[in-house]
Amino acid sequence: MTKPFLIDGPFYATLETAKDTALEMADVGYDGVYTMEGAHDPFYPLIVASEHAPQLDISTAIAVSFPRNPMHLAYQALDLQNFSKGNFYLGLGSQIKPHIEKRFGVDFSPVAKRMREQILAIRAIFDCFQHGERLNFEGEYYRHTLMGPMFNPGPCEFGLPPILTGGFGPKMCEMAGEVADGLIVHPFNNVAYLQDHVMPNVNLGKEKSGRDSDFTLSISAMVVTGTNELNFQNAYNGVRSLLAFYGSTPAYLPAMKALGFEDLQPTLNRLSKENRMEEMEALIPDEFVQQFAVVAEPKDVAAKLIEKYGDVAGRISIYAPYFAENAMWKEIIADIKRLQGR
Repeated sequence: MTKPFLIDGPFYATLETAKDTALEMADVGYDGVYTMEGAHDPFYPLIVASEHAPQLDISTAIAVSFPRNPMHLAYQALDLQNFSKGNFYLGLGSQIKPHIEKRFGVDFSPVAKRMREQILAIRAIFDCFQHGERLNFEGEYYRHTLMGPMFNPGPCEFGLPPILTGGFGPKMCEMAGEVADGLIVHPFNNVAYLQDHVMPNVNLGKEKSGRDSDFTLSISAMVVTGTNELNFQNAYNGVRSLLAFYGSTPAYLPAMKALGFEDLQPTLNRLSKENRMEEMEALIPDEFVQQFAVVAEPKDVAAKLIEKYGDVAGRISIYAPYFAENAMWKEIIADIKRLQGR
């Protein structure tokens, strides 16, 4: 039997709703919850989640990193690691150029290069806090050379939090393997892409740095399911629409090419610019949905998730862009744990 993966759920919560949402997700059986950088800060709700459901792992997946300084991220990460008693994962992502420049108002840089340096800067700060190392990091984008006693929180008794980074292309996957503790795999994924593109580049990065430490592949897994025909069809349509949207983005072409669907991408891209969403969705064949998502009745979802991702995933983030009752997910998660022997 493969090593069991842990199961995370999306934490769509504000500070006002975080308590109740965390308690619900713990009751459903999730091993952890993750926030995304959307309309609210991704760090604050995790504090409430950890306070009221301390058995849950908590993570940002992702926090947009470039507008944030490594020193800010290091303080936030260690505070959450201490508060959660060692259950925090710092998940970072780069975001695309228009958002970095026009929404966050900061300069954009070569993504893999800057993310690599940012993670190394955070690690240098961690070493200063945790091991008393002299802070002396000087890079192209970041410089951290001053740390007085009154600004140093000291070591975390629960150890340093893992740093995961979101990535899709070969350079980001290689960078994650070299300097991060894990890779957050985008929902637009399939087995062929993972085997032929993601893992070889992650391994290349690990070989480059000579690291043999544990590396967590956290995979966002799209799931299509429902307790009746209407719910199932709504789920299918929701996922197919999302796949059409992702498929229109040139950066995601490699995942389509891995399955021989590369000729579809230019047409989806053109239709997206013309806002012809219904026509885009109609172009997505059933085979496409089957390859990019787990499509099954609730009773079969667990076995299919394990079959698809059990050999590679350390964590699975169930990604279901539609409404479904918690009772259904509770049964599915219980099935996963039962099949994994935990």
